[in-house]
Amino acid sequence: MKDIFSFIKNKYKSIFNGLLFLVALLIIVNLLPREGKFKYEFQKGKPWMHETLIAPYDFPIYKGQPQIKEERDSVLEHFNPYFRYDTTVLKRQVKSFTEGYNSQLREVFDEKYSDSDLKRAFTNGRFERLTRDFFNLVIRHLRNIYSRGVIEAAEINGQLGPNSGIVVLRDNVAEQYDFKEIYDQKEAYKYLINRVDSFVKDVELQNDKQRNFFSSLNLYDYIKPNVFYDKSTSQNVRQEMLGNISITRGMVQAGERIVSKGEVVDAQTYQILESLRREYEKSLGSNYQYNLIFLGQTLFVFGAIFVLYLFLFHFRFEILQNSLKTVFILFLVVMMVAIASITIRVRPDTLYIIPFAILPIIIRSFYDARLALFIHIVTIMIVGFFVPNGFEFVFLNFIAGIVAIFSLTSLNRRGKLFLSSTMVVLSYVFIYFGLSITQEGSIEGINWMNVAYFGINGALVLASYPLIYIFEKSFGFLSDVTLMELSDTNQPLLRRLSEQAPGTFQHSLQVASLAETAAYQIGGNTLLVRTGALYHDIGKMENPVYFIENQDTDFNPHAQLEFLESARLIINHVKKGVEFASKYKLPGPIVDFIRTHHGTTKVHYFYKKYLQSYDEDEVDESQFTYPGPKPFSKEMAVLMMADAVEAASRSYSSLDEKTINNLVDSIIDSQLNSGQFENVDITFRDITIIRGIFKKKLQNFYHARIKYPA
Repeated sequence: MKDIFSFIKNKYKSIFNGLLFLVALLIIVNLLPREGKFKYEFQKGKPWMHETLIAPYDFPIYKGQPQIKEERDSVLEHFNPYFRYDTTVLKRQVKSFTEGYNSQLREVFDEKYSDSDLKRAFTNGRFERLTRDFFNLVIRHLRNIYSRGVIEAAEINGQLGPNSGIVVLRDNVAEQYDFKEIYDQKEAYKYLINRVDSFVKDVELQNDKQRNFFSSLNLYDYIKPNVFYDKSTSQNVRQEMLGNISITRGMVQAGERIVSKGEVVDAQTYQILESLRREYEKSLGSNYQYNLIFLGQTLFVFGAIFVLYLFLFHFRFEILQNSLKTVFILFLVVMMVAIASITIRVRPDTLYIIPFAILPIIIRSFYDARLALFIHIVTIMIVGFFVPNGFEFVFLNFIAGIVAIFSLTSLNRRGKLFLSSTMVVLSYVFIYFGLSITQEGSIEGINWMNVAYFGINGALVLASYPLIYIFEKSFGFLSDVTLMELSDTNQPLLRRLSEQAPGTFQHSLQVASLAETAAYQIGGNTLLVRTGALYHDIGKMENPVYFIENQDTDFNPHAQLEFLESARLIINHVKKGVEFASKYKLPGPIVDFIRTHHGTTKVHYFYKKYLQSYDEDEVDESQFTYPGPKPFSKEMAVLMMADAVEAASRSYSSLDEKTINNLVDSIIDSQLNSGQFENVDITFRDITIIRGIFKKKLQNFYHARIKYPA
């Protein structure tokens, strides 16, 4: 038992990583549809490369989606939406008009009309007969209008096809109408007001006051809809009509030959093969072989996940050493598989809307192109196992992923992502056209809806910009956008450095220039190394006068200190730098540059002075040694070399080409021989390139220093 606990303690990180991969495996397997996989691959317009296929059992021939869509559209052209007639509206409006009309008449004969001319205008028997005739006219036409029906224009919009009418339910009796036979509110009012105007013109009124009485009536208030859209009945009838469409067109009998080896798969044969595949996978997923399918899917996904683990183990072991980074990689893979699985269950025809290129874009933002491409391939291989037309899906997304990676070299400009999105869409369309023309043999067979889906896909790729920010903050990563912000010399910490330690600030700028150029030539992250170089010496702000680049007089404060104290002050700038970085909340990767830029080297000047002064046989070297750790990335190694070379060059009053060459070679050789780069994947060729760049850049620095002295 003790040995078991000891093993778990020693292998805790490996065991935990194994559990993470196991959880990812289980989640992915449970996301896969429980259907078998048809063992034959085939394409329309291509020869059948397998043995002659005989129908193993009877199965129906399913219609293709274009044919079903055409039949659905044909049926819906003749679909008549249902409306319900409300008999109570007429009664309410007749009653409302009667009350309103009588009220207005009473106002006319009210005592407030004291003017004798006004009274005479209305108090005669002829006008009273006209008012009764007018009332009866309006009531009659209201009955005609509501008998025909009044409908709101909004009720019609979106409900009618070009050849359809409407069905009106009156007392549960359905009657079909051309929708033009039904009034809308505007037409009904226009009809009524025309009748009223004709009445007023045909009769002789004695004065304008009588005429104004009839025209002042607001008849629009009495025109209300009495025919209303019946959503429930319409949907039921619509579904019944669509349900009557047959999704099959004939049968294939058991033992019937489907296709021979070498025979070209034409459109009809392709549809028969698709029907067989559909029946085969459905039958496997619904019988006793369910458990075997689950086992097969587990083995398949295990292979993909295990290959991913091996890749990380051999080429990106630092990810496996960080559980949070491992979770990030697995989460992205599981997320994309989950989105694809849900889409296949809900709307399989919209599969190409899913922006799989987001996966390599996000990973490329934090890591290198090789890791982004490998994870993208693993993911689309898993998804391609259960989506329709797996080869087409994998090939399209493989090309789109590569284009996304190569077109997005960095995210330091927002236009880069837009360009990458555009390139992804163009690659989808270009490859899809090639595949479709090959399969269909003509342009007419291309599914243009997929082209529209590719456009939506490209728009969704732009969502990677906010996603990168979310993942960056959630998992502690560092994107190019953040590096651009941090490398701005107006950042508070850099401004403080330039004010309190101007010499160190200038030194950091020159180190950044050296390191950035070298990193670019050996394939490193130039933006990362530049930002790290700008912050690597911020700890010198604590005691800037003790560092030679900040001493502007002949006075050296170290002359009054013991060698051990001087060494302590010099070494302490690393610790102080980490403290400043923590205070200003610098990201972890930038802090790593501060911690590693001297590795475990010694403060040689004071160490040698100590030996010369005290001549001790045994010296505690740790008091003159930086705490480390040693650089563990290519960028950190470049910065360490650039820092040492640039700092050493400042101790020379004059430099020639030979002196610079010897200086660069001696410092880099010293760091190599002391094992400072043993944890870094840096080659002899990389070191040679770095030497050459440093020598050339130092000569330029020196010449500029002579030509433009401070």
